[in-house]
Amino acid sequence: MGGCLSAEEPNKASASPSIADQRKDRSEPNGVSLLPPAKDVEDLRIIAGYGNVNVFTHNELKASTKNFRPDQILGEGGFGIVYKGVIDENVRPGFKYTQVAVKVLNLEGVQGDKEWLAEVNYLGQLSYPNLVKLVGYCCEGDYRLLVYEYMPCGSLEKHLFRRMSVAMPWSTRMKIALGAAKGLAFLHGSERPIIYRDFKTSNILLDADYNAKLSDFGLAKEGPMGDETHVSTRVVGTKGYAAPEYIMTGHLTARSDVYGFGVVLLEMLTGKKAMDKNRPPREQNLVDWARPLLMHSRKLLKLIDSRMEGQYSNKVATEVAGLAYRCLSQNPKGRPTMNQVVEILESIQEPDIKGEMLLHSGGNSVTLFEAPKMYNNTSNESSTKKKEDTKVHGRKRTKNGSGRSKSEPPMDFNVSSPSPDSDGQHQDGEPNSTINRIAETSVD
Repeated sequence: MGGCLSAEEPNKASASPSIADQRKDRSEPNGVSLLPPAKDVEDLRIIAGYGNVNVFTHNELKASTKNFRPDQILGEGGFGIVYKGVIDENVRPGFKYTQVAVKVLNLEGVQGDKEWLAEVNYLGQLSYPNLVKLVGYCCEGDYRLLVYEYMPCGSLEKHLFRRMSVAMPWSTRMKIALGAAKGLAFLHGSERPIIYRDFKTSNILLDADYNAKLSDFGLAKEGPMGDETHVSTRVVGTKGYAAPEYIMTGHLTARSDVYGFGVVLLEMLTGKKAMDKNRPPREQNLVDWARPLLMHSRKLLKLIDSRMEGQYSNKVATEVAGLAYRCLSQNPKGRPTMNQVVEILESIQEPDIKGEMLLHSGGNSVTLFEAPKMYNNTSNESSTKKKEDTKVHGRKRTKNGSGRSKSEPPMDFNVSSPSPDSDGQHQDGEPNSTINRIAETSVD
């Protein structure tokens, strides 16, 4: 691999225009225009990075992670191992104390310079509250490392699917869903849309207040412009999250990301993984099994994660289920835009459920993680509970519907389930990413 700018060389990036100066039209939301991306590592050396991104030496990052000590490991994915570190005066004189996550490229792994460079190209230029911040990078000799802001609460995957009785509360899930939606909407609103291509729970990281930030831009790609309807590309991503039309044709649009968002929203509603071979055969693919049930209010009682009972109203749960249903449409044009998704999720944040019948009455919401201010303990064991339970469960059962629009074809493709999840953060795929990631040859 070629060499790259060392920390001793002058960083010419300071002369580059800031993100604010790159805006095409300040009246347009998310209207960001990117500088020409570096085509390879040597090109990046000439560009000398972007904006405020730091270029670190390998020795500096070695010192920041205590010589890449095993007890500093946060996780491991298809890219490589991620370490917790600290960059301060002892690492680089004059540097303000900063906790970081250092991702080290595995030279023998499934990802390489291309994915590493994509991270630098995009996160080196983009700045937004719902995108993880790239503090810096190192490409000294054969070393390829990325340095991110440290996210104390790890990934959404880590909390959503933890094997214990307590669960992430409804309000927290909706807050995270909104933050992640804003991140995608920002990317799609660039002068040339940026398609994320790998939207999943392990790539949604959480700060100390459970604000969601998108990470892992190794598979991100610029989308169609002008009269273009799509871009043709090789099919990559994670099984269970990729849009059906993208899998079948390689045609990529912003609506492909919307489908992935729908899968994650469905996971947040149900507390179940997108793919799980441990479930009964007909339920192993979550979308195939659950989507037809989303438009039937009575069936939502069984579909929604039972650990969140009493935390949401009938009205709000129905709205969220309807949003997931539309995002998962087989017809890309039937899916909403991410800006529309943001509007819907903003309208249901912290709903006033007073006077409304709860889908699940009774039970206790549980204080979880390190942010107790976000959760309220409730107890609803009164006689009203018994009356409502009788009212809900005593209704006459109706014939089940398919839940699919007549204009939509049935889902006729099957994908295998991903490998077991890791409990780390800042990971970009599961440990066995060759199984987890889709990799079919097409046009790139």
